[in-house]
Amino acid sequence: MDNIPTLMQPPQLLALAAALGWASGFRLYAAVFLTDLAGYLGWIDLPSGLQILQHPGVLAASGFMVFVEFFADKIPLVDSVWDAVHTFIRIPAGAALAAGALGANDAAMGWIAALVGGSLAATSHATKMTARAAANTSPEPFSNWSMSLFEDGFVVFLLWLSATHPAIFTIVLVVSVVLAIVLLVVLVKFLKTVVRGVRELMAGRRLPREI
Repeated sequence: MDNIPTLMQPPQLLALAAALGWASGFRLYAAVFLTDLAGYLGWIDLPSGLQILQHPGVLAASGFMVFVEFFADKIPLVDSVWDAVHTFIRIPAGAALAAGALGANDAAMGWIAALVGGSLAATSHATKMTARAAANTSPEPFSNWSMSLFEDGFVVFLLWLSATHPAIFTIVLVVSVVLAIVLLVVLVKFLKTVVRGVRELMAGRRLPREI
């Protein structure tokens, strides 16, 4: 953390806003907690729109939810229910966090950041939810665990990269968005095939004859 500057520059603020939006779709509470912690410990000087996150109460609440989500996200089917519920939480939260990073002193910039952050959160959340639904079609839990652990590490990496190397982060983000969209299309087709197969199987069952 010694490489992280105390005062965030405009490129870093832009990268942070995008990182918070994108990461919120995967791990909202981890994104909030890590941002909280970095500001609370003085590793970075958070923009005024995000300084409320440094409150000990927010830090404690987000830390508790990180703990809960870490385990909920590792249990097959529970993770899909968790994702479905958080559709109504992650996307607006991603928009709000991105707006807080850029819009404290400029309402127009805040709206732009909210739209971009919300869109990024929606894309990453949709990809995550669809990937988990696809993984849950397999009876073994290892693919689910691997995906969950990858998401944990990916969010930490993105937030660190946005603060230390915003130019590299931008490249990683663009590549990630493109891959997410491609993966989303492929997985939706896969899930449609699975659902169609289940329906055909159920339709093929005949009621037992009356004796």
